[in-house]
Amino acid sequence: MSSPEAPSKPLPESVRGSWQRFLDDYEALRPELYRYSRHLTRTPWDAEDLTQDTLMRAFVTLAQTGESPPNPRAWLLRVASNLWIDRVRRNREPLEVEPEPAAVEPRAPREAAGTLLVRLSPQERAAVVLKDVFDLTLEEVAEALATSVGAVKAALHRGRGKLVEAPATETAPAPPATLNAFCEAFNARDLPRLQALLLEGASVEVVGVSTEYARGAPSKILWGMLFGSERLADAETRGGVEARFVAKALPEPPRLEARWHRGEWLLLSWYAHADGEAVRAVNRLEISGDRVARVLNYFFTPDFLAEVCAELGVPFRSNGYRFWLTGC
Repeated sequence: MSSPEAPSKPLPESVRGSWQRFLDDYEALRPELYRYSRHLTRTPWDAEDLTQDTLMRAFVTLAQTGESPPNPRAWLLRVASNLWIDRVRRNREPLEVEPEPAAVEPRAPREAAGTLLVRLSPQERAAVVLKDVFDLTLEEVAEALATSVGAVKAALHRGRGKLVEAPATETAPAPPATLNAFCEAFNARDLPRLQALLLEGASVEVVGVSTEYARGAPSKILWGMLFGSERLADAETRGGVEARFVAKALPEPPRLEARWHRGEWLLLSWYAHADGEAVRAVNRLEISGDRVARVLNYFFTPDFLAEVCAELGVPFRSNGYRFWLTGC
């Protein structure tokens, strides 16, 4: 029996090409998808997770159905709604959260919908956001949530009555020693010391782009985080980001700065530019004991970066969504 012929292209290469084509087609909807995800979730990183998961689910669904949706915007919001509601139910998050006894002032639905909606059930939260933020009709909301118009009206009535502004107070604890060690090694451009801080099998991820696992070999992603500024500054000829996003970037290696935000430590990557420093990436570490179990590098996530940097009051520069160039 003869062996089957090898495919003309390795499977990962073929899949990646289809994935990039899909992202190209849906790129215009990504800011709106992130904004919707942000209204549903508690934090910017949860919103970015939901955005990435929605895109992956949509990609698989398109491959299975073989047909383009007649209304891509509404369809993508529906995929996000279903994913988020399923996730909340699976994690058994409480459907109702009683207001705390602190004195708060009610806010108008359209304004309050952009703040914390954690007091609403999943169905109420999605209904309020789709109707009051995205201006969908009752029929469109019902279709997005796979329910009836009557159920949407009831969810809107209940949800709008619960919208209040929550007081925001948080005190930064001392940063863990491992986080300080990671910052020091990064700012010393010491890749071996960074690598030594990773647990065996730790994951290092450029969110939405690539993931690798520590197996003793030097991390290409950590190297890129340290020295990728050289390619960024010369992106017009070397690629990596679209030339329009270079924005006077210089080839100097970036520096890390720890900032406490929304209940956890973030590491801001400050890049040098001809007109001053700006943040081009935000990093999150998951620490286990005295080692790093996971590194998340938010670089090709412009909506996430814009929100986090605005909340921190720091300048930022966008890298766009793509690490490839259209037509390449």
